Amino acid sequence: MTQWLFARRIVALASLCAGVALTAFAAPPVAPVRDTPQTYHGVTLHDPYRYMENVRDPEVKAWLLSQGTFARAALDRIAGRDKLEQRIAQLSAASGDTVRDLIRMPGERIFYLKRPARAKQARLMMRVGLHGAERLLVNPEVQAAQTGVPHSINYFVPSWDGQHVAFGMSAGGSEDASLYVLNVTTGKLLGAPIARVREPNVSWTPDSQFVSYNQLKVIGPEDAETETYLDSRVMLLKVGAPEASARAVFGPTVTPQLGLARLDVGSLLFTPGSPWVVARTTDTTLPEGSLFVAKVSELERGGAVAWRQVASFEDRVVDIELRGDDLYMRTFKGAPRYKVMKLDLRTPVLANAVDVAQAPQDGVIEGFALTRDGLIAAVRESTAIGLRRYPAGDREGRAMKMPFVGAAGLLADPAHVYGDVLYSMSGWTQPERIFQLNGEVSVDTRLQRVSTGSALTGVVVEEYKVPSHDGALVPMTVLYRKGLKRDGSNPTLLDGYGAYGFSETAHFDPASMAWLERGGVLAFANVRGSGVYGEPWRAAGFKSTKPNTWKDGIACAQYLIAQGFASPRTLAVTGGSAGGIFAGRVVTTAPQLFAAAVFNVGTMDSIRSEESANGITNISEFGTVKKPDEFRALLEMSTYHHIQDATAYPAVMFVHGLNDPRVEVWESAKAAARFQAATASAKPVLLRLDAQAGHGIGSTATQRHAMRADIYSFLLWQMGKTQQAP
Repeated sequence: MTQWLFARRIVALASLCAGVALTAFAAPPVAPVRDTPQTYHGVTLHDPYRYMENVRDPEVKAWLLSQGTFARAALDRIAGRDKLEQRIAQLSAASGDTVRDLIRMPGERIFYLKRPARAKQARLMMRVGLHGAERLLVNPEVQAAQTGVPHSINYFVPSWDGQHVAFGMSAGGSEDASLYVLNVTTGKLLGAPIARVREPNVSWTPDSQFVSYNQLKVIGPEDAETETYLDSRVMLLKVGAPEASARAVFGPTVTPQLGLARLDVGSLLFTPGSPWVVARTTDTTLPEGSLFVAKVSELERGGAVAWRQVASFEDRVVDIELRGDDLYMRTFKGAPRYKVMKLDLRTPVLANAVDVAQAPQDGVIEGFALTRDGLIAAVRESTAIGLRRYPAGDREGRAMKMPFVGAAGLLADPAHVYGDVLYSMSGWTQPERIFQLNGEVSVDTRLQRVSTGSALTGVVVEEYKVPSHDGALVPMTVLYRKGLKRDGSNPTLLDGYGAYGFSETAHFDPASMAWLERGGVLAFANVRGSGVYGEPWRAAGFKSTKPNTWKDGIACAQYLIAQGFASPRTLAVTGGSAGGIFAGRVVTTAPQLFAAAVFNVGTMDSIRSEESANGITNISEFGTVKKPDEFRALLEMSTYHHIQDATAYPAVMFVHGLNDPRVEVWESAKAAARFQAATASAKPVLLRLDAQAGHGIGSTATQRHAMRADIYSFLLWQMGKTQQAP
């Protein structure tokens, strides 16, 4: 996806901790080799930098900081880098305010996050009615100013009566959110923040008197990191009561009779007008899990709750909505492009569920929302997402006319009290706006202020189907400015992800204009592992079939060269998070195709990932070394283990935040050290670090602009489009 963004500056302490002045570096600091061989299922793997996994070790920390200092010095010397950052900030500000995560509650109350055009961070806002006066509820920049550390709002959930809003806030990009409850009328917080509520699994009982939340257990110094997400509990707390009075109501150690796994992270779903509560589990990575149902009255009363299981992981339910006695479920079991089913909870046997919405022949149902009198689905076709209305009794539905070609996102009406629908809409060249769909007509609500002329003019958007190694056609979208000459001289950046079924989607990114203005080309590939064609396409880039992900990427790179967009001197590849597998294995398989690569908080060491706190949650997506077949798949997708000595690799830049809770910074550190030792090209290998960032979620606008300027400058430098100052 596109959200892994970081700051320009690491703390000034870095050079002191490294014990070296900036000018002392003629090359990056060398990491000692301390091989730790380990045998898995008869295969011995060498691991020369395993000691780096202890990032608290003073030696490792000093090496990390010295690498960050070296990278910072190298990037700051690139001609035009600062002007590029200024241009990116200018383009972003000119596009207007950003509004996201809008929730419409009963009584026309609307809650949302808003980042004004020149603000650093999004703020929690509310209004009554689409055109009501806007009111500021929470501004995380206040906490940032008090502590000197960036803060961000991770999630928020208003109570049904609109009197309170629960929200999670974390610092330094850590995503380690604490839960706060705010009285909307007075603007005062109720009680102290509740720690270890990282996931947005928060819900209110129908009477708004209790809030439920998932809380992680306390991890002691003797506990392994892999214990972090195990044995979490769903708590129920009366509004205004102290945290000590909260009751544990669901979870592996709370409801052992349900047979939950230790990694089952639970949440509760309530809806006004429904006597039911639905408990849902996931492993925080794959959306499918188990579903259980009980009566709200039993839960509020205390004591034993008669939970009844509705679905298991094998039923492949990924989304749910509750209205009255009916539970609506989106699933891909028996429906490769997904469908929506309805189950009457008075007889909660899944075999009794009826289909209420099926995907069109060329579409994929990516989400749905219930209105007062119907169902609306978001349907994907390639990188575009439209809306489709399903009247009662019509499983086929009909497509709605959209304002322009782009991607629509349904906005939440969790109480299902409105007959109309609010949705966001953006395109490759069109800024995001929020529309109201009333019947067949979409009207711009103007909730999101969009500056005049902010659309990307003069930009060509082309869709391609690229033949891969086995003949499969890989969708790729290419953006460039009109008049571009296809002579192979254009700086071109290939972006891909290919995991979890997440797809490249039409989106508006004003900062990308800074690249396009310099003659650049942007290519977005929906390689296998994405969900662009539904579940079969995702499964074709999953565990043992994962090689298709990077082989599709190589095919797309070769296509860009063959079509004259780029040459090996001007082509780069990038991938973030799990997209690090895509980009890393593209580079280690076909280094001759690229001038440069950027790995953004990337998964680099698939063999050791599951030893980290979040890595254990990704076993369901990538596999475990404990199983022979999955070990072999993990070894294939592990960039670190495919870096070969004396190989002419392209220039490489790793981007990482020291507070990353999703992909540990040691993955980038180990791979950077290995590339620096192995490459025979004499091209730079940089490790760009930010001490006040994590996985990108929660980074400020300033951090994002600086990160993008560093990436674009680095690529232009390595493509010969600019130089480094002496």
